[in-house]
Amino acid sequence: MASLVRSDQRLGQLFKAYRELMKMRIVALLVFTCVTAMFVAAQGVPDLGQLLATIVGGMLSAGGASALNQFIDRDMDAKMKRTAHRPLPSGRIKPINALLFGIGLVGWSVLVLGLFVNWLAALLAFIGAIYYVVLYTIILKRNTVVNIVIGGGAGAMPVLVGWAAVTGSLSLEAFLLFAIVFYWTPPHSWALALLVNADYAAAEVPMMPVARGERTTQWQILFYSIQLVLVTLLPAASLLLPNVEFLGFFYFVSALLLGIGMIQKSVQLIRESNKPAARRLYKYSSMYLALLFLAMIVDSLLRI
Repeated sequence: MASLVRSDQRLGQLFKAYRELMKMRIVALLVFTCVTAMFVAAQGVPDLGQLLATIVGGMLSAGGASALNQFIDRDMDAKMKRTAHRPLPSGRIKPINALLFGIGLVGWSVLVLGLFVNWLAALLAFIGAIYYVVLYTIILKRNTVVNIVIGGGAGAMPVLVGWAAVTGSLSLEAFLLFAIVFYWTPPHSWALALLVNADYAAAEVPMMPVARGERTTQWQILFYSIQLVLVTLLPAASLLLPNVEFLGFFYFVSALLLGIGMIQKSVQLIRESNKPAARRLYKYSSMYLALLFLAMIVDSLLRI
């Protein structure tokens, strides 16, 4: 009986380790942006079977890319206090198992999306995973200060997957949603980098605070936050243009109010120039994206 209990405990711990390998909180946000794009593309509620298959495929793709990212970065993660507890540097999962797990998840994602949604959505999810693993993790992250700026496209790919899942194609509207996530990524990631600057320096990762200093990073955050807010208002251009339907008044007001908060937090960071201000900005930016995309869903439902 005791051995059975220990076996169940070990199984539970192993399950938890693989779940950590997938970074489920980040996966949830990425899938949410994908689902939002489906609601906007459908101008209401998308087909439920298609929605479920896209959610499953999106989770597999994002989780698999995360596992591969941690496989590649395991040496660097071991040097940083923030990541030393992750499954690979802590020894809870063997590197080869993480590699096979990540490849398997990405492969299953392509099959699920291709067979139950469409092959364009499957291709885009695969490109997103390759973008994150190869372009960002292997090529950019350790070699250039613009790693986050260029690498932000990986986190924006799910909106293209969601749009393609509903329409079978891509359009200007889809790329506007892509641009929102793309411009959101630098201020969000740099706020975190300010909090863990010592970790990135120890691991020799040229994040903006390490390579250019904290003051420059604070101004870059404000610069990108302003661009982000301007981009978020573009989907509501249909309010001014006849015969153009995208997002309406509810979204416009939500984007404006949320954007004002984002800029205020960025300005406060410059004025206070300390970790509490960076932490407030980081937390707000996480909430900001979720609420902004929720506003898109509500707006789409109101326009049915």
